[in-house]
Amino acid sequence: MMEVEERNVDAQGRVSLPSKWRRRHLDPDGRVTLIQNGEEIIIKPVKPLKISDVFDAVPVDLESDLGDWKRVKRELLKGDEA
Repeated sequence: MMEVEERNVDAQGRVSLPSKWRRRHLDPDGRVTLIQNGEEIIIKPVKPLKISDVFDAVPVDLESDLGDWKRVKRELLKGDEA
């Protein structure tokens, strides 16, 4: 469902978001990303990255068993020198 609000922008370029929108969409730090797309200005909440989102994000060719982290580390560091 789309909700529409009309707000003023003050002389410093600030616009206030409705409190119910802030509570629903923003984290306590209130960080947002501003995107200009042609004539549109899009405000998107910044969501913290969950470490699980990047699991399996970088393919690595390893011969080592992932159960032996010391060997994996050694192999990764050796690959950095090559």
